[in-house]
Amino acid sequence: MRRGKRGYSSKPMSKQILRDSLAVRRLFDVNLSDLKDDVIAINRVTKVVKGGKNLSFSALVVVGDSRGHAGFGMGKAREVPMAIKKGIEQAKKNLIKLNMKGTSIPHQVLGRYGSAQVLLKPAPEGTGVIAGGPVRKVMQVAGITNVLTKSLGTSNPHNVVKATFAALLSLKDVAQVAETRSKTVDEISGRPPKEQKAAVSEAS
Repeated sequence: MRRGKRGYSSKPMSKQILRDSLAVRRLFDVNLSDLKDDVIAINRVTKVVKGGKNLSFSALVVVGDSRGHAGFGMGKAREVPMAIKKGIEQAKKNLIKLNMKGTSIPHQVLGRYGSAQVLLKPAPEGTGVIAGGPVRKVMQVAGITNVLTKSLGTSNPHNVVKATFAALLSLKDVAQVAETRSKTVDEISGRPPKEQKAAVSEAS
């Protein structure tokens, strides 16, 4: 992630980058029967044609198993139930695994998509999900139960959800950071190496 003046990425995530990121992290071994779905927004769409107006509905849906797997999708149909069903099917295809730390996230991150910005901060046990609207529903289906969030910019639910997933896709675990910096996991986490632990235990 390129860092700007405030330490965050100053360039919003494009549609193609988000699509490619979802494709890389896509899962194929998740038990689909454990997935829970939640409808974020339903819009009525009117298309003007030569013979008059065609009325349809679009539904934005998120799914997850409350154990670090989540996805989102959008479906469009003439009726609301069919639009939701299509959205759930697409969300299952976009299902990804998130890097979590217990019931929270490993570090602070800012996701951007279009004019929407979503800031996520880790929180200790017992804090709960301090979020509203689409961000709260994404956290709930993903199983993140302790997190601080702030939605900036537009309140368009589609862009907010995509900005939230852009932030979740940017989360890195300790092993990834250690590999990038050519260090061990103990050095990154600040824990003494195993040899040092053994020496301390023998001395005591």
